[in-house]
Parts: sequence; C-alpha cells; structure tokens
Amino acid sequence: MSASSETVEIAIVGAGVVGLATALRLAAEGREVLLIDPNEPGSGASFGNAGTIAEYACMPVGNPAVLRALPKLLLDPDSPFSLRWPALLQLAPWLVSFVRQSLPAATRANALALAGLLADALPAWEEMVTEAGLEDLLRRNGCLYLYRRESDFAAGAGGRAMRAGFGVHQEILTPDEVAALEPGLPATGTRGLFFPDSTNVTDPKAVMQRLLGAATARGASVTQATITGLQVETGAVRLSGPGFSIKAGTVVIAAGARSHTLAALAGNDVPLETERGYHLEFRTEAPLLNRPVCPVDLSFYMTPMAGRLRIAGTVELGGLAAPPNPRRLALLDRGVRQFFPKLGSPSSEWLGFRPSLPDSRPVIGPSRNSPRVIHAFGHGHLGLTLAPITARLVVELIGGRGDPAHLAPFAADRFGR
Repeated sequence: MSASSETVEIAIVGAGVVGLATALRLAAEGREVLLIDPNEPGSGASFGNAGTIAEYACMPVGNPAVLRALPKLLLDPDSPFSLRWPALLQLAPWLVSFVRQSLPAATRANALALAGLLADALPAWEEMVTEAGLEDLLRRNGCLYLYRRESDFAAGAGGRAMRAGFGVHQEILTPDEVAALEPGLPATGTRGLFFPDSTNVTDPKAVMQRLLGAATARGASVTQATITGLQVETGAVRLSGPGFSIKAGTVVIAAGARSHTLAALAGNDVPLETERGYHLEFRTEAPLLNRPVCPVDLSFYMTPMAGRLRIAGTVELGGLAAPPNPRRLALLDRGVRQFFPKLGSPSSEWLGFRPSLPDSRPVIGPSRNSPRVIHAFGHGHLGLTLAPITARLVVELIGGRGDPAHLAPFAADRFGR
C-alpha cells in the first residue's frame, strides 16, 4: 500500500498484544482494519513477558517504598531497578516526575486508577479467550509472591492493605502452605502472598499467533511498514513512512515503547520512557513450578511455560538503542539458581522494551489534535493483562459508545504538557 490514494477505515499502528486485541474486536464488529508494524506481529514485549495476567497488580512501580530505596537501587548495578548511566541526561525529566508520582497521595491515586481498570481485566480476557480459541494456552492456577526476608514482608504491608481496600483477592501463606503449593521450591521457611484468581499463559508467542489468526480470519489486514509521519487532514488521518502512505478514517496508536513520536505528532507530549526488559529460558522435561512465582527481593517472575521455565523481570531504564546488558542477564541467571541450582545453561535469552510512564498508568483515549487519533499505549508491565480491556475501551470510543470522561485518569494530557 504505497499509493497516496489508498484508504482504510481504521489503521492500528503497532501489532503487539494491545494492537492485536483491538484489531480482533474491531474486525469482529465488521470494521475494515489494517495493522501496521515494522516487525512480526506480537514479537516484542508481547512475546517476551512473564506470561502473567496480573489482575492484582494495581500497585504502581513508583511508590513510597521504592522512593525510600531509590538512591540505593539506582547506584547498585545489580539492583532490580537500575538505569544505564549514559542515558541519565535523557532520563532526568522522567525520573523527576517518577519521584513525584512515588509520594503517598500520588501513589494512592495511581493505584486507584489501575485498580479500576484491572477490575474488568479478567472478564475481558475471558471474552478474548473465546473469540481467539486460547483456552488450551491459559492456566488459572494463581500467582505466588515469596517473602524470603521479614523486612520485605514488612515493607509490603502498605501494598497489601491498598490491594485489600480495592477488593483484590489475596492470601497470606505460612511457610508450610507455600511448600504445599510449590513442593519444587527449596524449603527455606519462606512466607508467601497468594493471588488465587490470577491466570498465566503457557506460550505467549502462540497466544499472539492465535490473536493474529483470529483477527485476520475476521477480515483484518496486516502490513509491514515503519510509520514516521502522522498528519490530521479533513475527514481522515494520513500515515506515512519509507515507501508507505495511507489515509485512515481513524488511527489507533498502539506502538508500545515507540509511541512517543506519533503521539507528539497528534498533539500530545507524553513522558514515555523505555524499560528494557530481559528474560532467560531453561528447557525442562517436567514443570518445576505449578504457577508463576515472584521472589519479591529479586523482582522477577519464574513462570512455567510449555517445555521450559521463563525467568523475566527487573527494570533497566535506558532507551531503545543500546545493546543487551549481559550484567542484567547474569543477574537473572544467578537469581534463579538460588531456587534451582541444577539448571543447565539457558536455552534462550531476550531483551525487549516496555513503554513506561512515571505514574504507571497507560494512555488510553483521543489525542489533543483530533478524536480520529486514539492513544492506546504505555501499559508498562501490564500490557498482556490490560490488552483486552484496553481494546474494549478503544472500540467503544471509535463506535461512539465510550465516555471520554470515564477515561480521564488515562488521558494523554494529564501530564500538563
């Protein structure tokens, strides 16, 4: 599609899980949909995540506990929250905003907004499971946090109280109860926090392929292109890039960590930064765990997947351009061997990019320049979890059924820029 006369009803820029879920919903309503991505659909953070549908995860990354520990965290290259120092100048404005959003009042407001969105996450996922035939790729077996130090358990009291106030189902477990849930873990007298309603996927890549197949079976199209230009015209929006130009009646920006430039062209200066996410995988003949397990002191998930154990998590701030940091991969490797010392060498390693906002809320809603451009990005660690409910909200907006006021906590102009 390179001719300027080409038109489409709805163009979605970005074919990660949010873009795919949105395309599926729109196509199911009979809309003409074009997905645009320079890479294979679902191959970025949507592929490399921890595989958890974390309806409990309303606590923002920035909170008072993280704020108290932030200097130590940032100065320790092996901490779960680190930055690439060459990127410090670029990151400084984001970090200042992150500190403000970590204060108690802001933390509660951000958690409240996320909890409201997460309340509908599982029902929206169940709808998508049916639409895309995903039943065999999901396990409804809960998620377990491990507290190996009493200081970590004490530091998590505020988060537990806040989640309880929002109605999140969570259970504090004794060491014996942890051992009963996960007999494969070493017996260390560890306390646990169990989220029994949580679900996980056994193969994120297969989930993305099924979503793509379901969307295209309903008429959605896909094209490989890099979008660098966005211009609102009379009655349409023009998207352009190298060798590519198209007019769309409506554009959805769902390009994840690469959404900032397009959002700016649509009139919104969003403080979007990149969290560089890593994972390692180890082949296993039989599952080592029954569910995703997160040692809170290490800030990663150990998730049993089809034929393998995936170790995913931690935060590294530092942009899109730098190569993988071997120190972060080594950190994951050392951490998992505290639980499974006999693991062999990793079968694969991965670096991807999460779109991160200082308040941990995604951006969902119309752009400043035109209601024909709708933002759907910035989900941070919750892209997989929030994709179906985000898709529902976007489709309602496009169909004139949505209430923009309801989306005020996620508006692109909430940063006053």
